[in-house]
Amino acid sequence: MTTENTEIDKELEDTILENNANGEQLIVEELTIEEQLTKDLAVEKDKFLRLFAEFENYKRRTAKERMELFKTANQEVMQAMLPVMDDFDRALTEIKKTDDSILIQGVELIQEKLRNTLISKGLEEVEIKVGDIFNADFAEAITQIPAPSPNLKGKIVDVIEKGYKLGDKIIRFPKVVIGN
Repeated sequence: MTTENTEIDKELEDTILENNANGEQLIVEELTIEEQLTKDLAVEKDKFLRLFAEFENYKRRTAKERMELFKTANQEVMQAMLPVMDDFDRALTEIKKTDDSILIQGVELIQEKLRNTLISKGLEEVEIKVGDIFNADFAEAITQIPAPSPNLKGKIVDVIEKGYKLGDKIIRFPKVVIGN
Protein backbone atom coordinates (compact mmCIF):
# COMPACT_ATOMS: atom_id res chain seq x y z
CA MET A 1 0.00 0.00 0.00
CA THR A 2 2.80 2.34 0.65
CA THR A 3 4.15 1.79 -2.79
CA GLU A 4 0.76 2.39 -4.13
CA ASN A 5 0.44 5.60 -2.05
CA THR A 6 3.82 6.74 -3.18
CA GLU A 7 2.90 6.24 -6.81
CA ILE A 8 -0.37 8.09 -6.30
CA ASP A 9 1.45 10.90 -4.52
CA LYS A 10 3.97 11.03 -7.33
CA GLU A 11 1.22 11.17 -9.96
CA LEU A 12 -0.52 13.81 -7.91
CA GLU A 13 2.67 15.87 -7.72
CA ASP A 14 3.22 15.51 -11.47
CA THR A 15 -0.34 16.60 -12.13
CA ILE A 16 0.04 19.57 -9.79
CA LEU A 17 3.31 20.60 -11.44
CA GLU A 18 1.75 20.20 -14.87
CA ASN A 19 -1.25 22.29 -13.83
CA ASN A 20 1.02 24.97 -12.34
CA ALA A 21 3.01 25.13 -15.57
CA ASN A 22 -0.21 25.41 -17.58
CA GLY A 23 -1.47 28.05 -15.17
CA GLU A 24 1.71 30.09 -15.54
CA GLN A 25 1.45 29.71 -19.30
CA LEU A 26 -2.18 30.89 -19.17
CA ILE A 27 -1.20 33.92 -17.10
CA VAL A 28 1.57 34.79 -19.58
CA GLU A 29 -0.85 34.35 -22.50
CA GLU A 30 -3.43 36.51 -20.73
CA LEU A 31 -0.83 39.26 -20.25
CA THR A 32 0.23 39.21 -23.90
CA ILE A 33 -3.41 39.23 -25.03
CA GLU A 34 -4.09 42.16 -22.71
CA GLU A 35 -1.02 44.00 -24.01
CA GLN A 36 -2.11 43.33 -27.60
CA LEU A 37 -5.63 44.57 -26.85
CA THR A 38 -4.18 47.72 -25.27
CA LYS A 39 -2.05 48.33 -28.37
CA ASP A 40 -5.01 47.69 -30.68
CA LEU A 41 -7.16 50.06 -28.63
CA ALA A 42 -4.50 52.78 -28.85
CA VAL A 43 -4.25 52.34 -32.64
CA GLU A 44 -8.03 52.49 -33.10
CA LYS A 45 -8.29 55.48 -30.78
CA ASP A 46 -5.63 57.30 -32.83
CA LYS A 47 -7.51 56.48 -36.06
CA PHE A 48 -10.73 57.76 -34.52
CA LEU A 49 -9.15 61.02 -33.35
CA ARG A 50 -7.61 61.64 -36.78
CA LEU A 51 -10.89 60.90 -38.52
CA PHE A 52 -12.76 63.17 -36.12
CA ALA A 53 -10.26 66.02 -36.68
CA GLU A 54 -10.50 65.53 -40.45
CA PHE A 55 -14.30 65.69 -40.26
CA GLU A 56 -14.18 68.88 -38.16
CA ASN A 57 -11.86 70.48 -40.74
CA TYR A 58 -14.24 69.41 -43.50
CA LYS A 59 -17.21 70.97 -41.69
CA ARG A 60 -15.30 74.21 -41.12
CA ARG A 61 -14.15 74.36 -44.74
CA THR A 62 -17.61 73.70 -46.19
CA ALA A 63 -19.18 76.28 -43.86
CA LYS A 64 -16.64 78.86 -45.06
CA GLU A 65 -17.29 77.93 -48.71
CA ARG A 66 -21.05 78.20 -48.13
CA MET A 67 -20.65 81.68 -46.65
CA GLU A 68 -18.54 82.75 -49.65
CA LEU A 69 -21.16 81.32 -51.99
CA PHE A 70 -23.94 83.24 -50.26
CA LYS A 71 -21.93 86.45 -50.48
CA THR A 72 -21.31 86.13 -54.21
CA ALA A 73 -24.25 83.96 -55.29
CA ASN A 74 -25.90 86.79 -57.17
CA GLN A 75 -22.66 88.08 -58.71
CA GLU A 76 -23.63 87.08 -62.26
CA VAL A 77 -27.02 88.78 -61.97
CA MET A 78 -25.39 91.90 -60.57
CA GLN A 79 -22.84 91.97 -63.40
CA ALA A 80 -25.67 91.64 -65.92
CA MET A 81 -27.49 94.60 -64.31
CA LEU A 82 -24.48 96.95 -64.37
CA PRO A 83 -24.91 97.92 -68.06
CA VAL A 84 -28.54 98.80 -67.26
CA MET A 85 -27.31 101.11 -64.49
CA ASP A 86 -24.88 102.70 -66.96
CA ASP A 87 -27.68 103.16 -69.50
CA PHE A 88 -29.82 104.89 -66.87
CA ASP A 89 -26.96 107.27 -66.06
CA ARG A 90 -26.48 108.12 -69.75
CA ALA A 91 -30.23 108.45 -70.36
CA LEU A 92 -30.64 110.75 -67.39
CA THR A 93 -27.77 112.93 -68.60
CA GLU A 94 -29.43 113.30 -72.02
CA ILE A 95 -32.95 113.78 -70.66
CA LYS A 96 -31.75 116.60 -68.38
CA LYS A 97 -30.93 118.55 -71.57
CA THR A 98 -34.68 118.78 -72.25
CA ASP A 99 -37.22 120.86 -70.39
CA ASP A 100 -39.56 117.94 -69.57
CA SER A 101 -39.39 117.84 -65.76
CA ILE A 102 -41.98 115.05 -65.45
CA LEU A 103 -39.91 112.79 -67.72
CA ILE A 104 -36.76 113.63 -65.75
CA GLN A 105 -38.51 112.90 -62.47
CA GLY A 106 -39.89 109.57 -63.75
CA VAL A 107 -36.51 108.36 -64.99
CA GLU A 108 -34.85 109.47 -61.74
CA LEU A 109 -37.44 107.51 -59.71
CA ILE A 110 -36.89 104.34 -61.74
CA GLN A 111 -33.12 104.72 -61.60
CA GLU A 112 -33.20 105.28 -57.84
CA LYS A 113 -35.44 102.25 -57.31
CA LEU A 114 -33.08 100.03 -59.32
CA ARG A 115 -30.02 101.43 -57.53
CA ASN A 116 -31.59 100.90 -54.07
CA THR A 117 -32.60 97.35 -54.96
CA LEU A 118 -29.07 96.48 -56.05
CA ILE A 119 -27.55 98.19 -53.01
CA SER A 120 -29.87 96.18 -50.73
CA LYS A 121 -28.45 93.01 -52.32
CA GLY A 122 -24.89 94.05 -51.45
CA LEU A 123 -23.75 96.06 -54.47
CA GLU A 124 -21.52 99.05 -53.72
CA GLU A 125 -20.00 101.63 -56.00
CA VAL A 126 -16.20 101.79 -55.96
CA GLU A 127 -15.31 105.26 -54.69
CA ILE A 128 -12.96 106.85 -57.22
CA LYS A 129 -12.91 110.39 -58.57
CA VAL A 130 -10.91 112.77 -60.72
CA GLY A 131 -7.68 113.78 -59.00
CA ASP A 132 -7.19 110.50 -57.09
CA ILE A 133 -3.83 108.75 -57.43
CA PHE A 134 -4.12 105.83 -59.85
CA ASN A 135 -3.97 102.41 -58.17
CA ALA A 136 -4.13 99.37 -60.47
CA ASP A 137 -5.62 97.28 -57.65
CA PHE A 138 -8.79 99.39 -57.68
CA ALA A 139 -9.09 100.79 -61.21
CA GLU A 140 -8.44 99.86 -64.83
CA ALA A 141 -6.56 102.39 -66.95
CA ILE A 142 -8.09 102.71 -70.42
CA THR A 143 -5.59 105.23 -71.76
CA GLN A 144 -3.12 107.92 -70.84
CA ILE A 145 -3.36 111.50 -72.02
CA PRO A 146 -1.16 114.54 -71.44
CA ALA A 147 -2.08 115.92 -68.03
CA PRO A 148 -4.18 119.09 -68.29
CA SER A 149 -2.30 120.48 -65.29
CA PRO A 150 0.97 119.48 -63.59
CA ASN A 151 -0.80 118.35 -60.42
CA LEU A 152 -2.73 115.64 -62.39
CA LYS A 153 0.39 113.76 -63.59
CA GLY A 154 0.00 110.09 -62.63
CA LYS A 155 -3.49 110.79 -61.33
CA ILE A 156 -6.97 110.08 -62.63
CA VAL A 157 -8.08 112.66 -65.18
CA ASP A 158 -11.48 111.17 -66.07
CA VAL A 159 -13.70 108.28 -64.96
CA ILE A 160 -15.16 106.63 -68.07
CA GLU A 161 -17.15 103.87 -66.38
CA LYS A 162 -18.07 103.38 -62.72
CA GLY A 163 -16.78 100.37 -60.83
CA TYR A 164 -18.77 98.18 -58.47
CA LYS A 165 -18.04 95.68 -55.75
CA LEU A 166 -20.12 92.96 -54.14
CA GLY A 167 -19.13 92.64 -50.52
CA ASP A 168 -15.35 92.91 -50.49
CA LYS A 169 -14.87 91.63 -54.04
CA ILE A 170 -14.68 94.05 -56.97
CA ILE A 171 -16.93 92.68 -59.72
CA ARG A 172 -16.22 95.48 -62.18
CA PHE A 173 -13.22 97.78 -62.01
CA PRO A 174 -13.77 101.46 -62.78
CA LYS A 175 -12.37 102.43 -66.17
CA VAL A 176 -10.29 105.61 -65.95
CA VAL A 177 -8.03 107.91 -67.99
CA ILE A 178 -4.66 108.76 -66.44
CA GLY A 179 -2.72 112.01 -66.85
CA ASN A 180 0.75 111.56 -68.29
